Amino acid sequence: MSALNSLQPVDYLLIGHVAVDLTPVGKQLGGTVSYAALTAKAMGLRVGIVTSAGEDAPLHLLDGVQIFNVPTGQSTIFENVKIENGRKQTLHHQAARIAFEHVPQVWRDAPIVHLAPIAQEVDPAMTKQFPSSWVGVTPQGWMRGWDEKGSVFATAWENSEQVLGQVGGVVMSVEDINRDLELVEWMAHHTSLLCLTEGEQGAVLHWHGDRRRFRAPSVNEVDATGAGDIFAAAFFARLRAIRDPWEAARFATNLAAHSVTRAGLQGIPTHKEIEHCKMEVLS
Repeated sequence: MSALNSLQPVDYLLIGHVAVDLTPVGKQLGGTVSYAALTAKAMGLRVGIVTSAGEDAPLHLLDGVQIFNVPTGQSTIFENVKIENGRKQTLHHQAARIAFEHVPQVWRDAPIVHLAPIAQEVDPAMTKQFPSSWVGVTPQGWMRGWDEKGSVFATAWENSEQVLGQVGGVVMSVEDINRDLELVEWMAHHTSLLCLTEGEQGAVLHWHGDRRRFRAPSVNEVDATGAGDIFAAAFFARLRAIRDPWEAARFATNLAAHSVTRAGLQGIPTHKEIEHCKMEVLS
């Protein structure tokens, strides 16, 4: 954990909860910020996370990433159980919410800010509080509700129009919106850049009224956990580097496909995979 006075500037700032995921093989570190941070780091960027996690979270797995932690008794804990038509998700605990005042001053002008809620923990007002940054959003955590037993269900994204109008780019999965393609069209009309990930089918990018599909290469899938988060970080970082959304989406699609051939955080891209995917885009 980084002390406030020891923090250094970052290129890529992530805001959201890390998660402790309960899996059949034990507890694992999860959450969009975990996968996205390690991906951005693998791409050579200086990375910072503003999160809220308890001592139950194995934050040592995020070695090389600066972390500012909002104190909480226990981390956000999710349990995912595969069922016939998808998965049943249970939220066992929610860590402290995150507001703009929690963001260290030294990080408030980071070139890329990635808002990555997983359980309604990030204040949506932050989309307009980084005027000198390019802000990207993975909004899945604003599209989840849960009952008193913690059973998670899809819910309407409140104030989505304001967020969509403020940010530089949005990445979400077809599962996040229950495959409601009319909703996708509406969102695409209200934001500058919308990318919809479709698992093994690849991704569809909406930009300037145009739409293009990027097919994922065929791979032997071991574990798709975190693939969408890896895609988002790769897309945001590459977009910032080359300023070409189409090529950034192609790069991110190819890189995310490599990630599913390994389990959990082992799916974080290698230097060799990153360079290979850059060359694929150029060729």
